[in-house]
Amino acid sequence: MIRVLLVDDQRLVRAGFRSILDGEDGITVVAEAADGREALQAAHEHHPDVVLMDIRMPVLDGLAATRHLLEDPGVHTKVVILTTFDLDEDVYGALRAGASGFLVKDTEPEELIHAVRVVARGDALLAPSITRRLIAEFAARGTRPAPSPALDRLTDREREVLSLVAAGLSNDDIARELTLSPATAKTHVSRIMTKTGTHDRAQLVVLAYESGAVTPRWLAP
Repeated sequence: MIRVLLVDDQRLVRAGFRSILDGEDGITVVAEAADGREALQAAHEHHPDVVLMDIRMPVLDGLAATRHLLEDPGVHTKVVILTTFDLDEDVYGALRAGASGFLVKDTEPEELIHAVRVVARGDALLAPSITRRLIAEFAARGTRPAPSPALDRLTDREREVLSLVAAGLSNDDIARELTLSPATAKTHVSRIMTKTGTHDRAQLVVLAYESGAVTPRWLAP
């Protein structure tokens, strides 16, 4: 059973998400919270597998709450950021804080359910279009990439796979691009995560771009 914590300062939003998720086999909403501080308390009390976290809330915002949650060794959960827009200015920061992806609040019910299942099994919720926009947003800031020693441990093939992950490709897409089996592509991705100390694809995307391993050449015209 996938245990979900809903965090949003709008009661109607929480009620809508609860009605969708509680009707699904294998998913249950274990608690709700109206701000980041309540979210931290609820996470410790209910041990959710997935937290759906709004960004803009009183008392403690979603970005700070996400950082606190994922830095806490006593909490083992995945965070999906909820935002009104498909490129909130804080989304990149949320991914750097360890969030596994994000959803817009007006997402379709089936997309919400899919997101919860995807994140619960340890994958990141980053569609190629979203990944490209996130990289474009970071590039627009003019921040100089900082080399990462973790990348020095990667083989040439692993660097190639990393650049495809950063472009938003799934394991199946990577397999087709490099003429590999999906299992081999998945193995490469897992090894890259182990070598770089990242916990999911979202963190790989952040590391790849911030280190300069990929550049805006991947962006769609």
